[in-house]
Amino acid sequence: MTHARKSKVNRLIEKGVRIACPDSIQIGEEVDVDNISGDEVELFAGAKIYGKTTVISNGVKIGHEAPATVKNCQIGPGVELKGGYFEGAVFLAKAKAASGAHVREASIFEEHASIAHTVGTKHTILFPFVTLGSLINFCDCLMAGGTSRKNHSEVGSAYVHFNFTPNQDKATASLMGDVPHGVLLNQPPIFLGGQGGMVGPCRLAFGTIAAAGTIVRKDELRPGHLLFGGLPKESSVPYQPGGLGSSRRAVVNNIVYIANLMALHQWYCHVRRLFVSKDFSDLVLTGLKEKLNWAISERIDRLEGYCHKIIEDPAGSEKSVRSKNNPAAKQRQELVANWSQLRDFFERFKSENGDEACRDAFLRAVQKNMPQKGWDYISVIQQLAPSEGELATAWLQGIVDLFVKGARKIIPSFK
Repeated sequence: MTHARKSKVNRLIEKGVRIACPDSIQIGEEVDVDNISGDEVELFAGAKIYGKTTVISNGVKIGHEAPATVKNCQIGPGVELKGGYFEGAVFLAKAKAASGAHVREASIFEEHASIAHTVGTKHTILFPFVTLGSLINFCDCLMAGGTSRKNHSEVGSAYVHFNFTPNQDKATASLMGDVPHGVLLNQPPIFLGGQGGMVGPCRLAFGTIAAAGTIVRKDELRPGHLLFGGLPKESSVPYQPGGLGSSRRAVVNNIVYIANLMALHQWYCHVRRLFVSKDFSDLVLTGLKEKLNWAISERIDRLEGYCHKIIEDPAGSEKSVRSKNNPAAKQRQELVANWSQLRDFFERFKSENGDEACRDAFLRAVQKNMPQKGWDYISVIQQLAPSEGELATAWLQGIVDLFVKGARKIIPSFK
């Protein structure tokens, strides 16, 4: 152990961090140990902590089941990262990840969100209570729904969110539930049965259930529906690599997804800010907003990449030449011609606050509730009166609708 590393490990021990095997712990020279709590924090053998923005709050346990690496993560109180690799992610109070996790950039696990063993996430946002089973690949998606640890949205084991197309684009983010209703923590859960999958970009309403083994390929925007189906029949048909077909659904779903992220950013900036405290530090809030900004930028970049694929698509070009009146061809041409303007609109919209009067009325309702429930985010939000919750939904849905309306004004054929 180098002198610098030993010094940092010793400082953590002096702060009260439990380290039973100091020689097995690695602490990067760039790590600010002042951002690591000494209150009930435990680093098990094989734990590696890197990154100058890493924050570890009280009661955190790292590496209980297997060696764990943490790099530039902001970790709230009571979180358990039992083994695996964690980089550029945020974990809020009592989130959990079992061994074999591979949690990468812009992943956000809100309160009590959890994953079982061997799960991969990247640009993944899990609202409170959402649970992923084992052996899952769940990148590029947002999932909400549920009201408690006993009534939560869940993804069964061996599930895959298919987020990369044969045309090599990733404009495929899927939205399960939504932000304007999901933030209130009062919506029916969503259940995706094990050994199934979803072909992004998809949108599912709250209360959707997908039977085990089902591959979800279409949107289901009607609440409380059961989806079921097995694999398609075996077949072999001619296939043109690079042929993108109709672009409408992919583009619209991407716009709606980005709109929900914009609304969530406003929620973090104005509502989550009220809960900054010893257990939810300003550094963790900063990490939340940073990761969400990454997610927004990623989705815009991926949609731009999809636009470039359209330009390069020989099948689409031939179709355009053959039939200029073809609706799909016209949509593709319109998207390409107006992409620069559309991207500028996306960037400008980041500062959109929505209906500020509605927002401020909701914030007053939250602050009125806080003296009774203190800094407990979930309790405060769930104790709001229905009329108060409606203010939040109206504010956030207004942001979503304004974003979608503005985008469709630039590409009107995508209505």
